This record gives sequence, structure tokens and C-alpha cells, in this order.
Amino acid sequence: MSVTRSIPREINPTVPDCRHPGGTHPVQFRCCLQGYSSSLQEANKLFDQHLRQTAELIARLYAGHAIKPLGGESTLAYQVWRGGELLASFGIQHTQPITDFYPGFGHANFDGYRWRTLVYFDQDHQNWIITAERMDLRYLLAESVVSHAILPILLAIPLAGLLIWLIIGHGLKPLRVLSEQLKNKQADDLSPVVLPALKSELQQVSQSINALMHRLNIALNREKHFTADAAHELRTPISALKIQLHNLEEDISPDNEAFQQLRAGVDRIQHLVEQLLSLYRSTPEQFVHNFRRINLHQLAQDVIADLHDKFECKQQIAELAGEACMIEGDPFALTALLQNLLSNANKYTPPGGNILVTVYPVDDRVYLKVEDAGPGIAPEDYDKIFERFRRLNNQLGSSSIQGCGLGLTIVRHIADLHGARIEITRSCFASGAAFVIIFNRAGG
Repeated sequence: MSVTRSIPREINPTVPDCRHPGGTHPVQFRCCLQGYSSSLQEANKLFDQHLRQTAELIARLYAGHAIKPLGGESTLAYQVWRGGELLASFGIQHTQPITDFYPGFGHANFDGYRWRTLVYFDQDHQNWIITAERMDLRYLLAESVVSHAILPILLAIPLAGLLIWLIIGHGLKPLRVLSEQLKNKQADDLSPVVLPALKSELQQVSQSINALMHRLNIALNREKHFTADAAHELRTPISALKIQLHNLEEDISPDNEAFQQLRAGVDRIQHLVEQLLSLYRSTPEQFVHNFRRINLHQLAQDVIADLHDKFECKQQIAELAGEACMIEGDPFALTALLQNLLSNANKYTPPGGNILVTVYPVDDRVYLKVEDAGPGIAPEDYDKIFERFRRLNNQLGSSSIQGCGLGLTIVRHIADLHGARIEITRSCFASGAAFVIIFNRAGG
């Protein structure tokens, strides 16, 4: 039998053509999730099984008499053919076959719609039974079923996420409180952290932190007390030794070599004690709240004036250049920084040499440069000279220069506390080193 069918338009068989019953508003459905696509496939299998069962049921019930075509629109349609004669139909009004007479499942374009078809040959009655279902209605039904199954899950996921977030947030609240307390502690505050009632696991964390802070507080206090007590206790015998040396100077010639060595040793001990006290006073808890606006140029001028006797003893020329520059800092600490830099320049600059201090601004920075005419520093030793009690022996005559190796350590410590950076270069003289301290310029 030859069957002629009109195909209204070309349709991609892999993508269903879904239209509203009126046929005026095409809607394309694309599956984005694998689970959603898999669910639609399972629904299509069920619909195909329904088509097969319908065809088998029609084959068993059909009695051989003609049935007039029934009008109306339905999801399911069928035709019963014998030879070239249409014996019965439902769901369609056309008298043409929906698809070719080849047994099995397929797709067909018929009556302006895309159909899923099943052709079944009834051996008992020699009838061809064609069952079909509109693909647009099938997909709407399948999507409705799947959506009703997936929608509660989709709604439950954000609700479950919100619930988990609330539970975890509540459980981690003590940790946030602990973090805030630790973050807001001052540098000198080593008191225990106080938290509300905690679970046993967090109680162990809190107890461990408090135990660590207690041990740290004991260690810092021990070191602080030792440094302060040692320095203060040493001042008394040193003062007594200075008095005895002064008295002894009247009975012994000042040129006596042993007397000179003794005096140099006492002076060195006194210098060491003063440096230890200076290092102790320059800890953060001592001056972090004492910052104020300081004219660095004026401060350098005052320190140079205080050290005038030292420069005069070696007939050195100490000069100050630059201009007034304001920074934020602690007056005592910055005075100690300048004193150590200038004392260092005084020690290593030979008699009659030059020392130059320059204060100048560059953009939002203030530069303090102290240059000497000493033997200079090798580039590979730039980092070493800031170590505690480190004195370089490669400088000419350095073994005969008095010092304890703490001066530049204190300089770097004070610079760090002020957020400043230290650079070392060659001085502007024939020989020597230049120490450059770069501060942040005070606003306003």
C-alpha cells in the first residue's frame, strides 16, 4: 500500500516541537540538567509502553465493524487499517495513515504536529493498528510530572543550605568571639581571654590559649624585669667606680696606661648599661601611645648640639642640612635613634673628619640621612651590622673603638616601631657610610 502524507514543515527529530493547542506560540524546552533529562527519558519510556498497551488492547477489542471517526482533540490517537481501508480512528479526523505501515516505534509529522507513533500488525484480524501521541502534549505532561517531583527538592536545597549556615554560624560564634578578642588585644595585653559558656572542645582551645598567654606573659616579664633590674643594679657600682676613678686620678698620672685601660673599661660598662635601658624603653608598650608631631630637622639640631663635646674632642665638623619636616613619632625614641647614629659616626670618623646630617622630604616621605667619613661598610655586611652585639672587624681601627654592638640594633628597632625603612649607601665623602631612615610624612 502506498501512502501519501503532507509534511507541513521540517522538524528536528531530536528536539520536540512544542506548541500551544492553538499553534500560535512555539515554546522550546531544553534540558540543562542531566537528572532532569534522565527523568524525561524515563517518562517517555512509560508513554511508549502505554502506546504499546493501547495498541494491543485495540487489537483484542476490535470486532471488525467500522467505527466512524470521532472528532475532538486528545493526547492519544489511533487508526485501524485493513488493506487500504480505514476501519476506525480516534483523536484525528483525517482519512490518511498517520505514518507508514512499518511495525515498531517512530516519529511522524501529521496534521501540523509532531507525533510519537507505534505501528502494530494484528495477525488474528490482519489489521494494521497505528497508535500515536502528540509530542508537544507528551513533553508538557512529562515535564509537569518531573517538575512536580523536582520542585520540592529544588526548594528544599536553599532551605537546607540556610539551615546548615545558621547551625554552623551558631556553632562557630564562640570562635568568632575568640578571634575578635585576640585581634583587639593591645601589644602589651597578655590577660586571659574571657568567653561565654563553651562546648568541651572549645573550652580546651580557650584554656590552651590562656595557658600559652600566661607562659608568654611570665617569660616577657622575666626578661623585662631582668633587663631593668640588671641595668639599675649596675648603675650603683658603676657610679661608685667613677667616683673612685676621679679620686684616684689625683694620686696617679692621667697618662698611666693601666689607669687609662681601667677608665675605658668602666666607660664601656656604663655605655652598655645605658644601651640596655634604651633598648628596654623602646618596646612597643612603652611608647606606642606617645606619638606626636615632631619636627625631625629641629630634633636633629638639638641632638647635634647635645653631642657637641664629642665632636669637639675629635675636632670633627658636624653639619646639618635640609629643611623642617614633620613626622609622627615618640620624642624619646627618635632622640635615641639620632644619638646612636651620630655616636656611631663620631666613633668611626677620624679626627678632623666630617659628619653630615640631612633632613628632606620626597613626596609623602621624610628622609633622614647621617653620613660619616669613616672606613665605610662592605655591601655584604649591611644586614650583619644590625644584629645584637655584632661588631665588624674588617674596618680600619675598629678593634680600638669603644662599643657594645647594640647601637644599630636599637636604631633598627626604633625605625621598625615607627614604620620606617633603613637603607645603607656610600657617603658623599671620599670614604664612609650613609644611613638613610625613611619615615612617613605627617599629614596636615
